[in-house]
Amino acid sequence: MNQANIIPYGKQSISEADIQAVVDVLRSDFLTQGPVVPAFEQAVASYCHARHGVAASNATAALHIACLALDLGPGDWLWTSPITFVASANCGLYCGAQVDFVDIDPHTFNMSPVNLEKKLIAAKLQGKLPKVVVPVHMCGQPCDMAAIHALSLKYGFRIIEDASHAIGAKYKGEPVGNCRYSAITVFSFHPVKIITTAEGGMALTNDPALAKKMTLLRSHGISSTAEDMVQRPLDEIWNYQQIDLGFNYRMTELQAALGLSQLQKLDEFVSTRQAIAHCYDHALSGVDIQTPWQHPDALSSFHLYPIQVTATSGVDQQSLYQALTRAGVSVNLHYIPVYLQPYYAHLGFKRGYCPYAEDYFKLSMSIPVYASMTEAQQHRVVDLIQSLCHAKVVKRLAGAAV
Repeated sequence: MNQANIIPYGKQSISEADIQAVVDVLRSDFLTQGPVVPAFEQAVASYCHARHGVAASNATAALHIACLALDLGPGDWLWTSPITFVASANCGLYCGAQVDFVDIDPHTFNMSPVNLEKKLIAAKLQGKLPKVVVPVHMCGQPCDMAAIHALSLKYGFRIIEDASHAIGAKYKGEPVGNCRYSAITVFSFHPVKIITTAEGGMALTNDPALAKKMTLLRSHGISSTAEDMVQRPLDEIWNYQQIDLGFNYRMTELQAALGLSQLQKLDEFVSTRQAIAHCYDHALSGVDIQTPWQHPDALSSFHLYPIQVTATSGVDQQSLYQALTRAGVSVNLHYIPVYLQPYYAHLGFKRGYCPYAEDYFKLSMSIPVYASMTEAQQHRVVDLIQSLCHAKVVKRLAGAAV
């Protein structure tokens, strides 16, 4: 099939203003470690009503330094959702901690506070309470953060919100990223996310000590601030010192310039995605396909729009996935439960560990949603799903009649 006729499941929207913003940096004195990264950090923090932003080379890096800033290490536990990208769990392993998973709510696809509490009760008896819990705002719909935060106060864990899908989303009328219910929130700016810096991520926090620690860790653990430095002989020039063992996780000026420009269109992008989701909700109500349920406390940014086949859909997940792909509609799986991945299976996880997550995996697929998606493309996706489901139902009924 001609690539031009393929509808991707996600796609960046780059304007001439975005391009010009990057060109302006290319013509400036700084390609990295200049004034644009701090400007982007402040802009995102202000948008989200947070005090501090720490930009990083990607969201995985941001998750890693967030865990380290909370002193996660060997002997500690990090818990997260099984329905997420592997980075939400890997960041704990990078720190030498052990990782475990909390099953999802089958309606929101987010970490279930009910299942979290059950697991915490058992873990307390075993002396294995988590140090860090990473709820994931799946598809852009915020988790029930008030409930998770209440449990953190009772059981003594810290919270990192993995909001890689959710910049522009709101929870209880306030922007995701304000860290009202968490120590740190992490965003992703990968090309298929709501806004992009090509690659890139950011950690937001209201704690100046955490912001300082993450800033240090993202640049080799090096500081040029006098008050951070250890005293050295006066006849030697020490204009920087390595204070900690950090990483090269810096964001470039080019990425930040693109991000600043994209941020101006964030509300428009989210509004468009919500309109596409509304179109899907309405159009697919006539077939037995389960569309994503939205919690009344949450306003999703709809990074993803997952549908689920049902017992009466007339079509199974694999058949629908393959038929849509052959027709030029790129669908995807978000996600295979992390603990089913071969690496995690070697750590001892087995099938059946999180039943709701596994049910979700076997029934779901993400259909296309992105800000530049046309009405014609939306109708094509809907028409294909409707016709495929209808054809299967007719065939099944005809077989039953015989």
